[in-house]
Amino acid sequence: MHPAFSVIFFTVASGAGYGLLFLLGVGGALGLLPPDLWFGVAAFGLAVGAVSFGLLASTFHLGHPERAWRAMSQWRSSWLSREGLASLITYLPTLLFAAGWILAGSNSGAWGIFGLVAAVWAAITVYCTGMIYASLKPIQRWHNGYVAPCYLLLAAMTGALWLNALAHLFGRSTEWLTAVTLAALAVAWPAKLGYWRFIDRSRGDSTAGSATGLGHLGAVRLFEAPHTADNYLMREMGYRIARKHAHKLRAFATILAFVMPFLLTAMTIALVPPVAAAASILAAVSAIAGVLVERWLFFAEARHTVTLYYGASTA
Repeated sequence: MHPAFSVIFFTVASGAGYGLLFLLGVGGALGLLPPDLWFGVAAFGLAVGAVSFGLLASTFHLGHPERAWRAMSQWRSSWLSREGLASLITYLPTLLFAAGWILAGSNSGAWGIFGLVAAVWAAITVYCTGMIYASLKPIQRWHNGYVAPCYLLLAAMTGALWLNALAHLFGRSTEWLTAVTLAALAVAWPAKLGYWRFIDRSRGDSTAGSATGLGHLGAVRLFEAPHTADNYLMREMGYRIARKHAHKLRAFATILAFVMPFLLTAMTIALVPPVAAAASILAAVSAIAGVLVERWLFFAEARHTVTLYYGASTA
């Protein structure tokens, strides 16, 4: 599939924003995060800003962005519609929770309930985003059990890294937050490796023979290309990336998204506060860069079944 930068920015930015919002909601409601005014302003500003930027970026992938609201009308059958509705619903408890934290100076009690509701809807929204791709049966590399969990884990990981960075900046770093951040990295890393291993070792059930209905006659191969020039289907559905390039980018994504953030976060335990804050910020920035590469690969390595009609042996 052709990697669309608008969708890449959307999934990465909104994922980090919702991950941060989830941790703010749970941490605040459980009394693990102090209702500090400026810490709250920075945290909610970053979370809501990232989510809003991501949602705005997603509209640029539409042929008619001004009609984006219509995509929410099919929530009974469309994960895209469910995601859109969930993202809007999340704003209400988020704003109420932020008001309690910033204006009322409280993130527990009744205000904490809004935080928990916001956390639940943030997780639901990210799950819906993952299911948009996992529900597409013609793309075997998306239609599997790894996709939605990886979206949730990467969102939690990037959100935890940004929350940890903010905590260091405002002198609010705690052992539990460092532990949660390291745990999120330790779980998301093997999950992504598992996804890559799965797509390398598996193939779709469809073949040129099953797609054309001629498989019973023997091996089916392309005799002549259906088009003499490049077309939309081949540009969008038949995008190809060389295996050696994909492996290099995977290694690059692994280092940036997992290895460096894990090492830098672990180092903050022994560093003095100013240096620890710089290390935590670098860890968060590195993770975002790595997830951007990972998300580009997620689209570039996908194969649509329609490519069987253009010479592909399997999809």
